[in-house]
Amino acid sequence: MSEQLTFTPARGGQWQQYDELATRAYGHRIGDITHLRDHADLQVAIRGGRVIAGGLGLLVDQFFGGSPVPSACLGDGCVAPEERGNRLATRMTEQRLRPLIERGAVISAISTSSTGYARRLGWEAPVPVLAWSVATDDLKQSFTMEDFEIEHGVTDEAQSLQRDLARQWNGPVLRPTWWTSWKQNRDGLMTYRFNRPGHPITGVLSLATKRHERHGATVVVHGFWASSQPTAAAMLAFLGRHSTRAQSIEFRRGALPPYPTLLHGLRHHRATAESWHPWMLRILDIPEAVRLRGWPADLNTNVPIEIENATGDGWDRWLLHVQEGAAEIAPTHTAGKVALTRRQLAVWYAGGYRSTTTARMAGVRAGSESALATLVRSTTHLEPWLPDHF
Repeated sequence: MSEQLTFTPARGGQWQQYDELATRAYGHRIGDITHLRDHADLQVAIRGGRVIAGGLGLLVDQFFGGSPVPSACLGDGCVAPEERGNRLATRMTEQRLRPLIERGAVISAISTSSTGYARRLGWEAPVPVLAWSVATDDLKQSFTMEDFEIEHGVTDEAQSLQRDLARQWNGPVLRPTWWTSWKQNRDGLMTYRFNRPGHPITGVLSLATKRHERHGATVVVHGFWASSQPTAAAMLAFLGRHSTRAQSIEFRRGALPPYPTLLHGLRHHRATAESWHPWMLRILDIPEAVRLRGWPADLNTNVPIEIENATGDGWDRWLLHVQEGAAEIAPTHTAGKVALTRRQLAVWYAGGYRSTTTARMAGVRAGSESALATLVRSTTHLEPWLPDHF
């Protein structure tokens, strides 16, 4: 361990070295290290000429309040098993963020089972993440197609619809042009478009199948985008048509939007939900993250707040000013009426506190109930949901 440790962007054969390291660290091959080479930033740690840690980073926009915000999305990070226990993961994470911040990232998203480690570094989970499973026959008996038409394949219209629907949530990625082909090729996705005769498409459904060893398959839904309740019902009815080959339909973690169409439509409440590790958010640049985000057009307010400083050993005073769909936050001398840690700030930013009760139960301190209610309202006009995996 006495040899010098250096951090560097991966070059040449270091990509292959990291691929081999990740396979050893995870116990299986990580295909995205190859698939994303033309699009991702790979930072690695080198000791004695060997790659001993690293991770991918994507600079993409995420929608918050209907507006795209530049985000450092981190994925596929690992440390060599023989190097664990030396806080290398913490140092590596900051090195992974640095070039993405230099390129304009003001927030960062991560998905990890090591939530305690991520929290220590400033990320927090805005909402729980669930994977759903429902019997195909239950869908077949509970939902009808009405007069929807179904066509197979991805089109420009389908991708445009997906982008429009993504704006209605806090968290989805504004998918770059290469995103769809990456997912289609990696996961073997089949995509279907839904529309009423003579009308534009209103639904996009992407799925894959897992073949059973003896007979049949399980259908796994990766993307579920519907612009109306009738469209969502038609998409669920279409999934029910797979009953001759699949006993169950699985919605991959986070794939099913958090609206009640499924549970309100089932004749029998036999769906099961499994909790998964959540997506987590971190605010990297407070003023820019606030400026770039979308805000309620009907809200005009000033709220003095206190936010934990970057080192976690004190509090800074800020004034949040929201007016006609825009906002800014600036330092102030006025004492805050609400106090947020860095992690609480991330949850608030994502609209994760749906009421003053949930905010207080998360530890948010407020000297004014009305100020807390206004602060909560400012980000809850859209709900948090991140169906994109990276």
